[in-house]
Amino acid sequence: MKTLSQPLPACLVLAAAALPALGAPPPQADATLWQRECDFADTMARRDLDAFGRFVAEQAVFHSGPAPLRGRAAVQAYWRRFYTEAQAPFSWYPDVAELLEPDRLAHTSGPVFGPDGALVARFHTVWRKEADGQWRVLLDHGGPASPGDRDRHPRPDPEACR
Repeated sequence: MKTLSQPLPACLVLAAAALPALGAPPPQADATLWQRECDFADTMARRDLDAFGRFVAEQAVFHSGPAPLRGRAAVQAYWRRFYTEAQAPFSWYPDVAELLEPDRLAHTSGPVFGPDGALVARFHTVWRKEADGQWRVLLDHGGPASPGDRDRHPRPDPEACR
């Protein structure tokens, strides 16, 4: 019997560990929050600005324009531009969903894709559980996709939110 004298390269072990089962959040992710982020992203796919607004906290801050957008009304007014055309200008889904302070604060993050399916950015969202029991976006910002994102997300995964 042949035995390996060298351990598997660390990159192979890490790559295998980083691959979640299709259609399910990774084991360390909060499933309720994962679904909430998926439902939030679905407002863009369905082209439903009013539904988008219901996910945003009254005190939300979004870093999506030339200056931070403060409050649900300002966020919704700015984001209207992304809901006017028949085709969504971008899409997203989570690959991270974690509770920071259970039943109070949480974080989601994941890839953002252009209409052609190309990876264009990464989003980071802080959620707050409100008095009515719903998670709403308190802080949202994006940034460039990392080289690791390009490896993990070469194209949108249609199963990510199923």
